[in-house]
Amino acid sequence: MKSVTFADGTAVPVLGQGTWQMGRRWFRRRREVAALRTGIELGMTCIDTAESYDEGGAERIVGEAIAGRRDRVFIVTKVSADRATRALIPEACAASLRRLRTDVIDLYLVHWRGEVPLEETVVAFEKLRAEGKIRFWGTSNFDVADMEELGPGHCAANQVLYHPEARGIEHDLLPWSQERGLPTMAYSPIGQAGRLLRHKTLLHIARRHGATAAQVALAWGLRQPGLISIPKAGRPRHVRANHAALALELTPEDLREIDVALPPPNGKQKLVIW
Repeated sequence: MKSVTFADGTAVPVLGQGTWQMGRRWFRRRREVAALRTGIELGMTCIDTAESYDEGGAERIVGEAIAGRRDRVFIVTKVSADRATRALIPEACAASLRRLRTDVIDLYLVHWRGEVPLEETVVAFEKLRAEGKIRFWGTSNFDVADMEELGPGHCAANQVLYHPEARGIEHDLLPWSQERGLPTMAYSPIGQAGRLLRHKTLLHIARRHGATAAQVALAWGLRQPGLISIPKAGRPRHVRANHAALALELTPEDLREIDVALPPPNGKQKLVIW
């Protein structure tokens, strides 16, 4: 498993696991826990979640999945923007820690840019870090202007939407982050609602490699330096299929075909937030 290195030398695997929509149905709980544990065994030990996912339900699934495995896992969770205040962040963090059944969050993100001044959020994050309740803090759904306003400091990563149909960050945000050695986490790397998985170009490339369209999409994203991909998979077999994308090496011809069918941005695009 290749890894992305954080500023202090911490190595995080390039392929992790997302949990959006996990915890919504009680009858899927055992299967979702099994999926996350399968990923951990395969080295996909970066697990991303958020307090807002099913009102903490996804964090509870993660907490169950990592029981007895905590020292092998890099946990990422998020505080909602409206709770990213000096007064509310400690309360939100404490609730996430309880649901995750852990004493420390590895990476704590503000979920999107809200109305709370960034300075206030940073002060609260730094206090949590000093208290040992979080190891790193970062951002989610922040564009270049937001990151520049944040300024230099201890921001460890930025998480944004990125897949072959959502390439806007390639124009400025991704190069900006790569130049500064700031890891980018790509959520929904195989798209949503299955549309990308039916794209004829990805299907054509997949057939050429004996792979799936999802694996092509993942391999396409993982070609980027400093990028951590966090696909969500609610079944162990889907986790194994995602892991197999690590062995898929797209050719220059493959990449040219994707560029023709799904062109890179030719100018600044508004950051897409799901």
